[in-house]
Amino acid sequence: MKLAAKTTDELQKIHQEALEQYEDFKSLHLQLNMARGKPCAEQLDLALGVLEALHARSEFANSNGDDCRNYGVWNGLPEMRAIFSEMMDVPADQIILGNNASLQLMYDTISKAYTHGLLHSPRPWCREPELKFLCPAPGYDRHFAVTEYFGFEMIPVPMLKTGPDMDIIERLVAQDDTIKGCWCVPKYSNPTGITYSDETVRRFAALKPAAKDFRIMWDNAYCVHDLTDTPDTLLNLFDELKKNGKEDMVYMFASTSKVTFPGSGVAIMAASEANLAHIRSTMTIQTIGHDKLNMLRHVKFFGNFENVKAHMQKHRAILEPRFNAVIEALETEIAPLGIGSWVKPNGGYFISFDSVPGCAKRIVELCKEAGVVLTGAGATYPYGKDPEDKNIRIAPSYPSIEELKKAMEIFVSAVKLATAEKLSK
Repeated sequence: MKLAAKTTDELQKIHQEALEQYEDFKSLHLQLNMARGKPCAEQLDLALGVLEALHARSEFANSNGDDCRNYGVWNGLPEMRAIFSEMMDVPADQIILGNNASLQLMYDTISKAYTHGLLHSPRPWCREPELKFLCPAPGYDRHFAVTEYFGFEMIPVPMLKTGPDMDIIERLVAQDDTIKGCWCVPKYSNPTGITYSDETVRRFAALKPAAKDFRIMWDNAYCVHDLTDTPDTLLNLFDELKKNGKEDMVYMFASTSKVTFPGSGVAIMAASEANLAHIRSTMTIQTIGHDKLNMLRHVKFFGNFENVKAHMQKHRAILEPRFNAVIEALETEIAPLGIGSWVKPNGGYFISFDSVPGCAKRIVELCKEAGVVLTGAGATYPYGKDPEDKNIRIAPSYPSIEELKKAMEIFVSAVKLATAEKLSK
């Protein structure tokens, strides 16, 4: 029987039972963390060979004879770009490589647009009377932090099962030239885990923005992070844009930050030839070359994209049981009561949980008091404001299986307690 259908007396009984269970958990004084999508130590160990790929007597030249210890090769090693070309399904000559993680490249892109403008910009963005950015929500909090930092008005766009609500996006960008871009995580979206439908991708490719320098920020962070034998497929946005003569409208991003090491990965940015020429004119002022030794380590470790795919199967073996543990807890304890909803993703790093409206902050608070740290309620929305106070991002990757199961016991207990409190008022 659904919790909302219970009588007042039944709700009070459930509340008391949930409270007693919750107090038992509090007495354990646990310290468990599901706040961020961090790889666990077991995943990081998979890439230790990267650190062993170079040593004092290594050959430091790439296939072109460039000494990777020295300056130069601003767009990154061709061997690494070739691997990313297969990963992202974009031409290698339309790829530039950066350091560590793609967030750095995304921030850099917005920063340079703000101070100097982009290709087709009539003026630097800092001289525009207004600046707006579309933010599909729930979405990635660090995306929103970048545009908030530069003073953009962030406009939330509801996420549907097919991706962002394209009716809203099409209408807004067509009528408002102060809207400069849209954040996107198109495959296994953070946090919902959905993949944009073919129709959604085609509609992005067919946008007719009023702003000549509008950009789709296509952060394909989880493109190889599959968790099933039947992974989601994502239509190639580059190909669709070319059909419409609009290939300048997108910047694509990815990295190895969750493939090898978050602290020492290789980032990628892909764009049209015209965009790359403009980027080159600014990036070559900023740097003479990114960390080529790290790129070389990755090249020697992987060799080719087939080995990347084999490596990701090892990640899957570690992550899939963790995701299953979360889903099992939700299906067993929450589904029968009808007090939450979620989607089991086919990949990525998160499970998005929607509580009864008005309960998310309380659930996160209760979990924290019992020793389980979650991403803050509201973080998946611009300005940290979830209008319905219902979305919670669950990150299963970092805890051990045993810790995760205990954390989920506390989580479902907190959901029951918070919901019973809400419905009893």
